[in-house]
Amino acid sequence: MSSVRALRGATTVDVDDAEHLSDRVVELVGEMLERNGIEHDSLISIIFTATEDLTSTFPATAARRIGLGDVPLICARELSIEGSMPRCVRVMMHLESDVDRKDLRHVYLHDARTLRDDLPE
Repeated sequence: MSSVRALRGATTVDVDDAEHLSDRVVELVGEMLERNGIEHDSLISIIFTATEDLTSTFPATAARRIGLGDVPLICARELSIEGSMPRCVRVMMHLESDVDRKDLRHVYLHDARTLRDDLPE
């Protein structure tokens, strides 16, 4: 029986450039789907957050580029906390899955790896 699950991920960008940011979001979302064997029809929704230093494009625009335009997508601003990671995009993907929550493979790429260094690659 499938359950609703939430899968997390994050990446960073080197510069606030629309093409570079989009490439990093496509890479992240692709890895999240691939590492967890997620099919398009299993997706319920995706929430993106971006730090306040990223203003060149919406992360959801990149997700549409890889065929996720029919999945509900929303972008929000990450909290601006002193000392937090700059130029960071975070993702929470809601999906239907038979996989136990503990077996999901959350994905953290580039400098965002340090956010969850407790997770296996």
